[in-house]
Formats: sequence, structure tokens, C-alpha cells
Amino acid sequence: MHDWDLVIHNVHLATMENGYGELRDAAIAIKDGRIAWLGRAAELPANSAEQIDGQGCWVTPGLIDCHTHSVYAGNRSDEFEARLNGASYEEISRAGGGIMATVRATRAASEGELLRQSLPRVRALLAEGVTTIEIKSGYGLETGAEARMLRVARTIGRVLPVRVRTTFLGAHALPPEFAGRSDDYIDHVCTQMLPAIAGEGLIDAVDAFCERIGFSAAQTQRVFEAARALRLPVKLHAEQLSDQGGAALVARHQGLSADHLEFLSDDGVAAMAQQGTVAVLLPGAYYFLRETQMPPIAQLRAAGVPMAVSTDCNPGTSPMTSLLLAMNMACTLWRLTPQEALAGATCHAARALGLQDEAGTLAIGKRADLALWRIARPADLAYAMGCNPCMAVLNGGSWRAPVVSLPD
Repeated sequence: MHDWDLVIHNVHLATMENGYGELRDAAIAIKDGRIAWLGRAAELPANSAEQIDGQGCWVTPGLIDCHTHSVYAGNRSDEFEARLNGASYEEISRAGGGIMATVRATRAASEGELLRQSLPRVRALLAEGVTTIEIKSGYGLETGAEARMLRVARTIGRVLPVRVRTTFLGAHALPPEFAGRSDDYIDHVCTQMLPAIAGEGLIDAVDAFCERIGFSAAQTQRVFEAARALRLPVKLHAEQLSDQGGAALVARHQGLSADHLEFLSDDGVAAMAQQGTVAVLLPGAYYFLRETQMPPIAQLRAAGVPMAVSTDCNPGTSPMTSLLLAMNMACTLWRLTPQEALAGATCHAARALGLQDEAGTLAIGKRADLALWRIARPADLAYAMGCNPCMAVLNGGSWRAPVVSLPD
């Protein structure tokens, strides 16, 4: 007689091991917040656990949004409207818009105000079965504001039922007080900002924006070296607008991921494949900016590079809070298969955060982060637009509050 805490039966499992890893007419058992058993319901051992009838739902690993900028203040819908009325990016920037508008608003906001504005964005993601989310800084661009953003990210992980991984993105843009002095700013990031904020225990990984309008490969390498000295893993905004060799650079540093990748070269693909670096695909920004250069999906697929899918939730280029929609976009815009899209939001997303031993698949010993879906087959999650079939979620074996009741 097994003394598990909970058994969910009358379900179908998409374990996300070896494709969908479909296991129909199944059950899954949980003990101390972890998966203790899974298999055919007919083979379920005798147990004393609480029994939950899953009513024919599909169970997947909890979804993972592995690239977001969801903590920020302010709103840039005025710029969206201005662009559609004919204003250029340069005109908007001269008028005080663009990323610096978000920087000003974020610097001016208290921790309480930042939390108030950010919680609805994260709640929207959680409503679609997300159980883990990455949150970046990068809209403070000075030590106090960057630390404030990351403290708010940590707070979100305490007040909402979600695991939060934080990423320091101080090398996101050049702040106005360092205008014309990008090398000096990178010095400041490496010697002042990064050590101080890491000293508060606020950083799980370090990111940078390696681009012509961001920072050079040489400057990015300095950030990576500073991160390595603090034993922090790295990732990179790479090859979004041009090929700067960022993907190969982050691969050489054994980085977790290279993200965006619309202008990724064959050499970059090869470097990522050799090191196991995850390609994080961000179709929301591609759609919102009306980009025409697609990431080299076929080459990534052929090289065996794991492809994650994420929302890139941010105020300027991807104001999206639906990971299911990001999965659909990845399929319709870039021809990922539905199985690849779901893997991109589960097992590959977990790898992009260094959590592959804890999350991303349904396997004995992993955290019981589960989502239950009223769907006919796993492909439905990438198929339907504007539909949320999530019926219930467990985080670490605990039902979210309020629990979404399964229908009769």
C-alpha cells in the first residue's frame, strides 16, 4: 500500500519524453510535491492517496515561459498608435519614446507600484497553465532600479503560485547618463551593478543585448566574463536584427540559450549544436515588428538544436501574455510542428533555464508541476487561437488557489 499524497486518474499523459510521450488511460501519483508514479491506470498500485478523477483531461508538464520582461512600469500603446498613424521610430525616439520611456517610468516607480503593474501580466500567463516564468531586469539601467525590478520578480514568486527565475539584463541599452560612453557603461555593469545585485542574491542568470543598437560582441564578452567570475550562467539576445556572432559567443561560454535568432548564421547554428545551447524563439516580437527574416528553423532542426518558445512579454516589441498564442505563432509563422511548439514550452524551455532536472517533462522524481487540459489531443494547444482549455494546475503538487474545478 503506497502512502502517496494524491493520485489523479482517468487522464491521458503527454510526458514530453520522446515526442509527446503519449500515455492514454493513465494515472499519476504525487508525494511530497514530486511525481512518485505514472503509468496505465490499470496498473496503478494499491495506495491510500486522495483520489482525483481527471475526467478524461490531458495532463502535460506545467508550461514554462523562459524569456519575459514582464516587470516594468508604464505603457507604450501611444507609440503603437503613432507608428500606425505614420510616425517613424526616429520621430518617436526624439519625442522621448522607445525603451527610454519605459526606463523613465520604471526608475520612477516604487517596488509596490512595480508589483501592482506587473502582477496582471503574470496572472494572465498563469491562467494558461504556466508554472515557471523567467523575468528579466533591463529597464532600470542603474543599480538601484535594476535591483528593484529583480526584488519585485522575487516577490512575484512568493505572492503567486509560480516559480520565478530572475535574469540580470543591465546590458540592455545605453542609459542617457552614459550617452556616447558605451564602454564606460559596460565597465559600470561589470564592476558595480552586477556584483552589487548578485550580492543581494537576486540573480539566477545574466543576459545582454548583442546588437548594432545594443552592445558589441566584445562588450558582451566582458559581461559574460564578469558573470562567470560570480558563477552565474549566461544567455543572450542574439541575432535579432543582424548577425553579430552572438549565438556562437554565448555557446562558447556554455550559455543556457541564445534568443531571437532571426539572423542566425550556419556557423552560429553549428556552435549552438556543439554546446547544446537552446534556441529560444520569440514569435511575438517577429509579429509585432512585422519582421520578414525568419529564424533558420530547418537548420536548427537538422542540427538537433533544442528550440524553446516564449512570449518575450515586454512593452515595446511583444506586449503578449499568452504562451499558447506564442506556440500558435511559432507554428503558423515559422512552421514548427505542434509537438515542437509544446516541447518548446515545456522540456526545451526548462533546459533554457537550467531546470531540465526539475521540470519540463512528466517523470518520476521531478516536481509535480502539472497542467490539466480539456482537449482532444496535445496538438490542440498550438492549434486553437484565443482559446484557453486549461482546467486545473498543480505547482509542486499543490492545487492553485482558487482551484479551477473540473466540469461534471
